[in-house]
Amino acid sequence: MTVTLKTGYGILKGNDREFCNEFLGIRYARAGRFEYAMPVDTSEDEEYDATSFGGVCPQTRTYYEHLEVPERLFYHNEFRKGIVYDYDEDCLNLNIYAPKSAKNAPVIIFIHGGGFNSGSVKDSCFDGECYAKRGAILVTINYRVGVLGYLTHKDIYEEYGREGNFGLDDQLLAIKWVKRHIKDFGGNPDNITLMGQSAGAISIQYLCLSSQNEGLFRHAFMMSGGGLFPKFALPRPSESTREYWLNLMQIAGCSTLDELKTLDLNALFTAIEEIKKIRKDNTYNTMPVVDGCLIKEPVDRMIAHPLKLDYMIGYTNNDMYAAIMAHIGNKFAKENNGYVLYFDIDAPGGDKNGAFHSSELRYVFDTLDKSHRPYTDRDKEVSHLLIDYIASFAESGDPNGESRPRWIVKPGQALCVGEKEIKMGRPNSLKLLWNTVTKGDPK
Repeated sequence: MTVTLKTGYGILKGNDREFCNEFLGIRYARAGRFEYAMPVDTSEDEEYDATSFGGVCPQTRTYYEHLEVPERLFYHNEFRKGIVYDYDEDCLNLNIYAPKSAKNAPVIIFIHGGGFNSGSVKDSCFDGECYAKRGAILVTINYRVGVLGYLTHKDIYEEYGREGNFGLDDQLLAIKWVKRHIKDFGGNPDNITLMGQSAGAISIQYLCLSSQNEGLFRHAFMMSGGGLFPKFALPRPSESTREYWLNLMQIAGCSTLDELKTLDLNALFTAIEEIKKIRKDNTYNTMPVVDGCLIKEPVDRMIAHPLKLDYMIGYTNNDMYAAIMAHIGNKFAKENNGYVLYFDIDAPGGDKNGAFHSSELRYVFDTLDKSHRPYTDRDKEVSHLLIDYIASFAESGDPNGESRPRWIVKPGQALCVGEKEIKMGRPNSLKLLWNTVTKGDPK
């Protein structure tokens, strides 16, 4: 069944689900290749079909899935197997899951991960109905990634006075769109929580370091990406990454940025494949940069003065660089009175990958039933409890409520979510270190 909603953005036709009204693929901005996005013009009388997902940013796996690589096959089977993706450069869209009778409801905006190079919110682990059931609106956003999201070039700087960070800028535009329009869906524009995982969490960390974002959001929950990473993994000055992208242009046979703007996408990602064969610094060039605008100065300097928000930090027992993730998250939480979540439930199925990076996503979106893994009723109980905590945090900045273990802010301690019990305690640092050294990427 469908539902129709008249908004200041237009007349939206969405999906009438059991516990929510679902509006998918809503365009929040437009952008040409290697151009900063502009908000879309709207008309209150324009009709908009929001019954299906919008396009996903083209990425390496659009043309080169590389499923022979164990960790890539692993994540494909976990979250993407059987899903058909529509890859399209016109990808700046978002999805809204709203309670049917929402009125002044808290709003959660989720930013997906993917190492700044991949990802989308169409993966099978994401669904917002569980938050609508608890009175909150969930918004999930797509944004530009990889070469389309983070290329730098002197011509871009000359035109805009900044370069790179297209993907980060997209996220900020999406947040502003939500703040401007969410009241029409029953949301409270003055009570927005940012929630993200992995690169999505790191993005939120950067957004929380800029005073120009004051007042856009009230709470922030960063899973596997909150805190100050080692210096080598921090954003570099934008101009220092230009040489990498000029190398890519040379491989692609493009002498000017205009030529790269019109290059066939398949040829563009073929050049990406080629540059990865000859360079080992690809990761550090395809991520946010210090651009003097969104990230005004080095992050290790900015992080001393983050926005005054309610913070929640999470990590798993076999996170990507688990020991580092725990250390930086604990430190940021201690300095900013943040709640800490330690997810210590090994994924069932016998593959011995522990609580691998991203394993908590199915719990926090109530999508355990969409997995191939043999989750139990206990896992579902944990899932519902975590969603209760997050919904309460979105409502008031305090995750606590009746009939669940008390979660307190205490340096060195976290809400430890284990297979048998959930309680405050100290995460097992030896286990985190051991998993970091012995397990690595899941297989």
